[in-house]
Amino acid sequence: MTAAAKHLTPVTLELGGKNPCYVDDDCDPQIVANRVAFFRYFNAGQTCVAPDYLLCSPEMQERLLPALQSAITRFYGDDPQSSSNLGRIINQKQFQRLRALLGCGRVAIGGQSDECDRYIAPTVLVDVQETEPVMQEEIFGPILPIMNVRGVDEAIEFINQREKPLALYAFSNSSQVVNQMLERTSSGCFAGNDGFIYMTLTSLPLGGVGHSGMGQYHGKFTFDTFSHHRSCLLCPAGLEELNKIRYPPYSDRVQQLVRWALGFQSCTLL
Repeated sequence: MTAAAKHLTPVTLELGGKNPCYVDDDCDPQIVANRVAFFRYFNAGQTCVAPDYLLCSPEMQERLLPALQSAITRFYGDDPQSSSNLGRIINQKQFQRLRALLGCGRVAIGGQSDECDRYIAPTVLVDVQETEPVMQEEIFGPILPIMNVRGVDEAIEFINQREKPLALYAFSNSSQVVNQMLERTSSGCFAGNDGFIYMTLTSLPLGGVGHSGMGQYHGKFTFDTFSHHRSCLLCPAGLEELNKIRYPPYSDRVQQLVRWALGFQSCTLL
């Protein structure tokens, strides 16, 4: 942005961050697992709006873990490393960073890694402490920590105590719970009972005080953002007699005519 400012070049700025995903007790764990596993492990988790961590009760966690394992196996097979549908970490630096995060909490699903292949298995971590590195930085990889909360109020408090996320997700069969998450939190974008905003929304709004960036993109908004909107006025070469009213000197008669013309809201001065 500093470099662009030197040339008065407009920018669309998107910042990273940790995107919370609250899972209420009142929902189908397999449906949640399917949707969360899909957009957490898409591109090996390397998308800016992927859910970064789950918030749920201990009871829901016990129901989610086998459902997540089932979804991962269904998507990527018994050996995810051999699946053509699972990506790899972009470079060695990011691989080393992510592999270090595997030491946080306890691995409940996955956890395998292969440095030569830059492979990290779709992983779920439990018993994670909020002070651990995996909860202090954007993960941007196929690792999903689960934090336990007692309900929607505690989840909202947890979210609001931290930096405003780029994306926020909530799963519940209760529209009241989803609406509470929407109305009592702030985020760049929000999805109830689904996710993958990156693919499903036509525009990702990023502007506003406290949001993660500024501007917007996707769909038509991408075209508008990166287009130069130039004001154009096209006039006929003739009709100069009508234009004379614009030119000085401004006699009393001309001023009266201008005041009269401006008194009509539909009037357009040439």
